[in-house]
Amino acid sequence: MNFKAPEEHGLLRDSVRRFFARNLSETQIRTMDRERRIPRDIWKEFGELGWLGLSVPREFGGSDGDAGTSVVMGAILCEELSRQFPSLAMDWVLLSMTARLFREHGSAEQKAEYLPRLARGDFIMAFGMTEPSGGTDILSLTTRAAMEGNQWSVNGQKLFTTFAGEADAIAVLCRTDPIENGKRARGLSLVLTPRHQKGVEVRRLELMGMRAGGTSEVFFDDARAPSDAVVGQRGRGWYHLLSSLDEERILSAAIYVGIAAAALDIAVQYAKDRSAFGRPIGAYQAVQHPLVEVATELAQIRLLTEKAAWLLSQGRDCAGDAAMAKLAASETAVRATDRCMRVLGGYGLVEESALERLFRDARLGPFSPISNEMVKNFLGEKWACRGVI
Repeated sequence: MNFKAPEEHGLLRDSVRRFFARNLSETQIRTMDRERRIPRDIWKEFGELGWLGLSVPREFGGSDGDAGTSVVMGAILCEELSRQFPSLAMDWVLLSMTARLFREHGSAEQKAEYLPRLARGDFIMAFGMTEPSGGTDILSLTTRAAMEGNQWSVNGQKLFTTFAGEADAIAVLCRTDPIENGKRARGLSLVLTPRHQKGVEVRRLELMGMRAGGTSEVFFDDARAPSDAVVGQRGRGWYHLLSSLDEERILSAAIYVGIAAAALDIAVQYAKDRSAFGRPIGAYQAVQHPLVEVATELAQIRLLTEKAAWLLSQGRDCAGDAAMAKLAASETAVRATDRCMRVLGGYGLVEESALERLFRDARLGPFSPISNEMVKNFLGEKWACRGVI
């Protein structure tokens, strides 16, 4: 097996690190975290750097658009972004999934309209899926869309809609047609609904972690969308979303790989610099052991994530590997930030500490974008059918 990373992987990592060294200090990141928003001009910079075009075909202004290579490079980008600013990585994932949705299911007109704007950082879209009464039971949604004249009328409520406050439009998963043969997944459509209108109200949720991601609650009260606003096939919206689950889980895993890596870096540096009883605290086994455990688990989740991304790049089944990567990485990030926080002690609790922010951000992982309990259900059913369990 060749464990040497291609040159372009190292170049991407270096470019992300230079971006933060040049443009975003910890103080600036902390300000965005407190204000719970990421300035839109950052996405313009990402567009100029080509990072928004990883999932956009070249003919629409992107850098690739191939589902395989884009997810490998996307995982590297997510890890490096998360080492500094996980909220930024989470929002980038949504932009990447937006590009994938239009690339694979959009009409020719939608591709021509939105993909070039996505690649430039001129268009932001949120996904409206979860509802207050449904949680992970997405298919029990109550949001409806109906044709009135030559427009869609959208009514309902969505919860935990990341990016909604900054979005130009929201892809709302709603029922447009009756349930077929008792199958709730049928009859659901993705209706691209413009955000800046009277019928759309966005209320920012003040989350403990990933605060700058801009997660919001959205109310649709006779919101209007053009007649051609359905992305993909009408009544098949849920199935369109399912096709992106593996990539979403891989990129989410990469976010938590980055968080664990950053926490380890901070704790190791502190263990070198901080002295007690005449020695650096890193010389004591009580400090060394938890850091060794974090380093070992970090290596494991990075390999899991890279393997899942590679399988997808080869067009091979990676559903189980992607799910395991998300499960392991998110749980590891929680443990890693806890162990590293104990090394820093009181200094880790100070808000100016990057570890304090990473500690909070890691807590989102076990239940987003899918709960780890649901991941375990999926893996259990997948393997039970093969007689493994």
